[in-house]
Amino acid sequence: MNYFSLVATHSDIDLETVARLSVGASQVASSALQDSPALTGAVTLATCNRFEIYGEAASEQDVEAARASLITAISEQSGLPKSTVSDSFATLTGQEVPRHLFSVSSGLDSAVVGEREIAGQVRRALIESQGTGTASGGLVRLFQAASRTARDVGAQTALGARGRSIVSVALDLASDLAGNPELSDKAVVIFGTGAYAGATMALLRERGCTDISVYSPSGRAESFVATRGGAALSEETLPAALTRADVVIGCSGSERRVSADDVRRLREGVDRTLVIVDLALSHDFDPEVDMVENVELITLESVRLAAPEEQAESLRQAGDLVSKAAESFQEQVNARSVDASIVALRKHTHQVLEAEMARVRAQHGCTAAAEEVEFALRRMVRQLLHIPTVRARQLAAEGRQEDYTAALEALYGIEPEQAVAPAATSEQACPAHQAQVDSA
Repeated sequence: MNYFSLVATHSDIDLETVARLSVGASQVASSALQDSPALTGAVTLATCNRFEIYGEAASEQDVEAARASLITAISEQSGLPKSTVSDSFATLTGQEVPRHLFSVSSGLDSAVVGEREIAGQVRRALIESQGTGTASGGLVRLFQAASRTARDVGAQTALGARGRSIVSVALDLASDLAGNPELSDKAVVIFGTGAYAGATMALLRERGCTDISVYSPSGRAESFVATRGGAALSEETLPAALTRADVVIGCSGSERRVSADDVRRLREGVDRTLVIVDLALSHDFDPEVDMVENVELITLESVRLAAPEEQAESLRQAGDLVSKAAESFQEQVNARSVDASIVALRKHTHQVLEAEMARVRAQHGCTAAAEEVEFALRRMVRQLLHIPTVRARQLAAEGRQEDYTAALEALYGIEPEQAVAPAATSEQACPAHQAQVDSA
């Protein structure tokens, strides 16, 4: 499998650039697949602090062309120059790909180490790609393995027990600024109805907060609160809700931003502190709202800086699990890649056998002697194929499957692509011979 990934995260570039790259993220994979035969599959992972695309190329030689098609698609969707897009992404190949994705899914590469939301985002990225038809079989296996690894890390290390997340750390900061650890007596307004809004609503409920209103720029607030509780806000009722709010949490990332002037006008005459938590990658609030009197702004960068350090032992255990899972996955990939060569060798050998048996049958017919010859030859072929098959698995485990393929081509002129059709069986075989073939 010729995996590669394009990675742009909070660790390497500023969040503004990540947000700009992410514009039109949902269309990138399908657009690139339509334009480039070198790309056979792609899955897009876009979160509040990362934009990553996992691709599978038709061959190892096609990786660069497949990458270029994705860069072009991102440039077209985001409006950024290709050079800017290309420079913004780190490119991972080979075993680096599962190692990175498994770390991401397990929360080890997050602003809040060990966060639990990212595992769900990885699962949804795969589901969405399967729904649009952009996920190849190899990428499905890769992402399923990442989800299994995340579950193992959560179950076998202390990271899962802590239950920290970007939302929980943000609410901790908001609680400190609002003067109530539980936010139970505070009026809260949530912008958005996506995954982060859902997680925010759940955590607010856990903390005893009951005065929660929801505004959706896309008009989905009514359906959101129907299953989660709270009050839905419209364009007409939003201003009054913002005036009386103690905490406002932005999770929508819509194109419309609340400006500092908007906040200043709505809070005129209100001397209570307003805490604004902006978790949207593309910002629901203009950063200048932090300059408004009696307003405190919490951003993703604030969350990253406030996130508590994890214990070294928990991180070591989680890192070990991720490393072993990545190595195991790569071994499976290598084993699958040598399957075609094994099938090609078996097909070649059985074709030689059938040709020889056709001559035996032409000379002796369906006689007992012919049956004995066929039985002996088939048993010999099984024995001859045993060691090459075992050796193929061993070489694959060592990452040397290409040595095996090259040897077959050099010695027998066999190429794995020849294994597509099943091995032929002579049409001259009599029933007794065919019974022996089936039992063999």
